[in-house]
Amino acid sequence: MDWQAARVSLLLAVFTAALLLPLGVWLARWLSATSWRGRPLVEALLMLPLLLPPTVIGFYLLTTLGQGSLVGGWLAASINLRLVFSFEGLLLASVLVNLPFMVQPLQRAFVAIPGSLREAAWVCGLSPWRAFWKIELPLAWPGLLAGVALTMAHTLGEFGVVLMVGGSIAGETKTLSIAIYDRVQAFDMAAAHIMALTLVGCSLAALVFVFAADKVRPLQER
Repeated sequence: MDWQAARVSLLLAVFTAALLLPLGVWLARWLSATSWRGRPLVEALLMLPLLLPPTVIGFYLLTTLGQGSLVGGWLAASINLRLVFSFEGLLLASVLVNLPFMVQPLQRAFVAIPGSLREAAWVCGLSPWRAFWKIELPLAWPGLLAGVALTMAHTLGEFGVVLMVGGSIAGETKTLSIAIYDRVQAFDMAAAHIMALTLVGCSLAALVFVFAADKVRPLQER
């Protein structure tokens, strides 16, 4: 086991989920309630990371954030921030790639809450903001847990975007998926098996957790 790579992967998964959680809740709640005609376009953009090859996303992030680009050059000159081949850049790429894994379960959870329940809360004197915190969010907790679990599991196993944006810097951007690739290249199949089985176990545990949470329906009729 490459413990340095495991540490980087775990930190990346935790920070990605922490950053995406408030953004995902806001986007999911808005998508579940809005009647804006442009909503299908927003939903399509959110789903795009699931369809595009990771190397395509990594390529455009690399060309956009590299020091030779307008954005990357400005960040480096203004605040001495280099996003390519750094953990910060890796985290930004991970947040973008994992958006659908956080938003989709949350959106389904908010859609399942009857509109009449919100209206009843408003009639009882709760503001929309208080109704969201006291009623909607507690009812949407299965989707919230599912989003966190899927985001962390996908982050642990991400390879293409991670390699192109972060490279393979030991202790900083080298994750478990890259460590597996390196071990296979070195014909160290035993180490590759150990790390691969670790990722399989994490993914399986996340899926079991998601399906178990999905069976818990706070508004299910009895």
